[in-house]
Amino acid sequence: MSGHDTIPAVEPGALYVVATPIGHLGDLSARAARVLAEVDIVAAEDTRVTAPLLARVASRARLLAAHQHNEAAIAERIVAMLGEAKSVALVTDAGTPGVSDPGARIVSAVLASGRRVVPVPGPSALTALASAGGLIEGAFRFEGFLPARPRARADRLRALADLDCPVVLFESPHRIEATIAAIVEQLGAERWVVLGRELTKKFEEIHRCLSGEAPAWLLANPMRLKGEYGLIIAPAEFRLPGTRREDGHESAAPQSADPTTEAVTLTLDLDQLLGALVREMGASRATRIVERLAGRPHREVYARALRLAQQDESLDAGGSA
Repeated sequence: MSGHDTIPAVEPGALYVVATPIGHLGDLSARAARVLAEVDIVAAEDTRVTAPLLARVASRARLLAAHQHNEAAIAERIVAMLGEAKSVALVTDAGTPGVSDPGARIVSAVLASGRRVVPVPGPSALTALASAGGLIEGAFRFEGFLPARPRARADRLRALADLDCPVVLFESPHRIEATIAAIVEQLGAERWVVLGRELTKKFEEIHRCLSGEAPAWLLANPMRLKGEYGLIIAPAEFRLPGTRREDGHESAAPQSADPTTEAVTLTLDLDQLLGALVREMGASRATRIVERLAGRPHREVYARALRLAQQDESLDAGGSA
């Protein structure tokens, strides 16, 4: 045992803000385990969720419920306990307290009382998704959960539309489909997004695609409508390396000796190719292929792809009548 291990993990009268696993129990740090084992009291978002974790680290701490409905009142109790030289750990069901979870009011009250607040960092769905999503290189905005009501959700997305940095969201499984549909409706089908499902758990999935492709990905597997989600929405101007940047200054298509012939070729052959690809793989994927082959703006090709898809649907409907 090192000299550091012989030092008590906690001190009387201090609040420890402890990050707990978001899925994989192996992510609980050795320091967090020691703190939970040695504190007098653990204030937990849901004591039923935290009790097995305390048993795992052989903690005999007293459990105290501290959730969004009683946070203001429980903050006063915790301050009083700290005044009695008790040590307290604050945890949520998963991840880091105060990050779209209860805890901020308790921390604020303890700081105002002059008591020490000690962070014990660790698992966080926010940093996990940001590190593995491939859309964040610098600054980003953490928005947490969008409003549950459709109109308020749409208003919030419109307010975020012109940000020049990625936006990170959390979403519950019963609202993920509606949220993705709102993103497509309010921000368009051409935004790059990352969907992170069940992070660190057995059925973890991290999927990067255009926003217009996300609904089909969700519905391709019924299990994807279960489990907690993290989302990243890229800025409007973001393009992955190697993809064509549509900035209103597209380079001109190669000139042929006969412009009339070129116009006929683009109108006829492009639509034939695009129509065939739309039937095979859908409008979004077909668009990405054809815009690179033809050197045409993404918006133009995507509009044509949607038109061709609608024509196919009309023909299918007429044939089955």
